[in-house]
Amino acid sequence: MFQDNPLLQQLKAQIRETLPTVEGTIKATGRGFGFIETDKGESHFVPPPMMKKVVHGDRVSAVLRTENDKTAAEPEQLLEPALDRFVARIKRFKGRLNLVPDHPLMKDAIRARCKKTVDEESLQDGDYVVAHLKRHPLREGDNTFLAEISQLVAKTDDPHVPWWVILAKHDLAKVEPEDPAGWQLDDAAERRDLTALPFVTIDAESTKDMDDALHIQARDGGWTLTVAIADPTAYVHPGDAVDQEALKRAYTQYLPGFNVPMLPRQLADELCSLVEGEDRPTLCAEIQIGADGAQQGSAEFFLATIRSQGKLAYDKVSDRLEGGEGAWQPDSPVIAEQVDLLHALANARTAWRHEHALVFPDRPDFRFEVDDQGNVLAIHADHRRTGNRIVEECMILANAACAERLGATLGQGIFNAHAGLEPDRIAPAVEMLAEHGLNYDAERLATLEGYCELRRDLDRQETGYLDARIRRMQAFSEMAATPQPHFGMGLMGYATWTSPIRKYSDMVNHRLLKAMIQQGEPSQNVDEPLLEQLAKMRKLHRMCERHVGDWLYARYLAPQAGSEQAYDAEIIDLNRGGARVRLQANGAVAFIPASSLCAEKGRMVIQADKGQALLDDEPALQVADRITVLIDKVDVDERSVLAKPQRPLGAPIE
Repeated sequence: MFQDNPLLQQLKAQIRETLPTVEGTIKATGRGFGFIETDKGESHFVPPPMMKKVVHGDRVSAVLRTENDKTAAEPEQLLEPALDRFVARIKRFKGRLNLVPDHPLMKDAIRARCKKTVDEESLQDGDYVVAHLKRHPLREGDNTFLAEISQLVAKTDDPHVPWWVILAKHDLAKVEPEDPAGWQLDDAAERRDLTALPFVTIDAESTKDMDDALHIQARDGGWTLTVAIADPTAYVHPGDAVDQEALKRAYTQYLPGFNVPMLPRQLADELCSLVEGEDRPTLCAEIQIGADGAQQGSAEFFLATIRSQGKLAYDKVSDRLEGGEGAWQPDSPVIAEQVDLLHALANARTAWRHEHALVFPDRPDFRFEVDDQGNVLAIHADHRRTGNRIVEECMILANAACAERLGATLGQGIFNAHAGLEPDRIAPAVEMLAEHGLNYDAERLATLEGYCELRRDLDRQETGYLDARIRRMQAFSEMAATPQPHFGMGLMGYATWTSPIRKYSDMVNHRLLKAMIQQGEPSQNVDEPLLEQLAKMRKLHRMCERHVGDWLYARYLAPQAGSEQAYDAEIIDLNRGGARVRLQANGAVAFIPASSLCAEKGRMVIQADKGQALLDDEPALQVADRITVLIDKVDVDERSVLAKPQRPLGAPIE
C-alpha cells in the first residue's frame, strides 16, 4: 500500500535531492562489498545489498547516505555499463539458465535466455558462451539483470578453452582469412632481376611465412647490405576484400602454440614467402654501412625479383658462429661467406648502437610447448643468440632507413614513436636520480641525447632498481603519421616495413615506399582512423597473448601449489597489497600478498612510490631484487598464481 503512495515517493525524492552525489566506477571485492572510485581519487564504500544492483566496472552515479557516522554509497543511475557483449560460463539453478561472467571480480550469476539460433538443451554447466546484457537493475524499467546467449564458445571439457575463450572475449577471429578464388600478381612495376644474388633467409626452423632475405657484399671501408622484403601488396590492393580483412585484423595474432594469420595462408606461407629456390617479388633497400657500423648516406629503395639460395635457421647459424663442436656448416662457400659477412656487420652495428643509440638488454623469450590436447608439456627459455642478433640488427637498420626516406620524400608514413619520459615526470625523475648520485638537467633529459645518456647510466648500475623506477615514468610507445624520434631505441626515426605478411602497418609503408620509388601518388595515405585502428588492435593482440599465457601458466604451475619446489624470482612491482614477481625459470608472473611477505604483522611497511618494503623502518626489499619463492595457491579458472617467499622478511635464520 505504501509502495505506490505518490506522497511517499515525492518525499523520498525530496530527501534524495538533499543528499550529496558522486560519479565513479564500481570496484568489486571478493567479500561481497565494493567501492565507487571517483575521477578525483576518492573511494566510497558500497554495502553488499547495493552491490547486487551493479557489477565490477560499471560507471554509475550514487547518493551518499550517512548513518551512525558511517557513510555508504547507493548506486542510482547507470552511466556506462561494464557488460555489453561478454563471455560467461553456464550455471543452472533449479533448471533455470544462468551465467557467471568470465571475470575474477564478477561472482554473481545473471539470469539468461538463449537466442533462437542457440540450442539451450545442449548447454551444460561450465560451458563458455558469448552473451549480451539486455537488462540492468539501474536502467529505467528494469529490476534485474538479464542476458541473452548468442553463441557457444567452447564446451567445458574442450582442451583448447584458453585460446577460444580469450579470442571470443575480444571478438577476434580464430581461423585464417579465406583465400579468394584465385591469386593474380597484378603489378606492372619494373623490377630488378636479382635472382643470381645469393640471398639467404634466417628464421626459426619451422617458419613458413619467411618475409625477409639478406644479401651482403664487402667493399672498401664497409659493406653493402640489401634487405629484400616479401611484397604482398603486389597481390593485395587497397580496399579489396583481402585488404579490408587484413585491416580489420591488423596483425597476425600470436598465441602460445598457435597463431591466426592476418593474410590468407596461401599468400603468406606460399606465394609471398621467400622460399628457397623460388622467384619472389620483393621490395628492397640497399644500404651502405661503414666499418664502424654507421650508415653512410640514404638507403636506396627499389622493387626486385629475388630467389633465396639458403633457408637458414637461427640455432644452426648461431652454433656455427659461436664455435660449437660439430656445428652446422653451410652447403656452399658462397653461403658461408654470406653468414660470415653478416656476422661482421651485426657486430659493427651493435657496437655503433651501444655508443650512438640504445641496445636492448638480453632477456629470454619464453615459449610454451603444447600438445594437441592443450597440455603444456614444457616452457622453454629462448635466449637471443648470434643468429637472432644478425637479423635484428639488419631489420633495425632497414626500419630506421625507411623512416628517414619516407620522412624526407613523402612526409608521411606509419612511424613508431617513443617520447622518452612523460613530461610531467621529468622533474620527479631528476630528483629521484639525484638521490642516488646521478645528476641530470631536466632540459637535457627531455632530449634524445640526454635520454640515451640516462639509459646507458642505468645499464651500468649494479642492480635494476633505478631502471625499474625510471620505466614507470616513461611514456608509452605510439604510432604517428609524421616522423618522430624513438627514444626507446635511441633513434631519430623508426618505421617498420619488414613484416608486411604479419603487420598491416608494414603493408601501408610498402605502398608509400612504392609511391616514392615510382614518383607517383600513394595508393593509400595515413589518417587518424587508420592509426587508431592499428593502435587499438596492437594493444588487443598483446593483451590476448598475455591472457592466454596467464591461463597456461596457471595450468602448468597448479601441480606445484603447496609443494617445496623453489623458484628464483625477480620482484617487478611492490604496492600496498603485496609484490608481483616473475619466475626466472619460465617467465610466469605470481603475486605475493603483503601478509605473506613478512613473518610478523606490523613490522613491514611498503612504500609503493619508491618500490621498496621496509622492515623495522629499514629497506629490506625493492623492485628488481631476486628472492626465492614457493607456489602457494593456484586458481586455474581465475588464472591467478599466488606465491610466498621461501623465507619471509623477519623470519629467524635457521
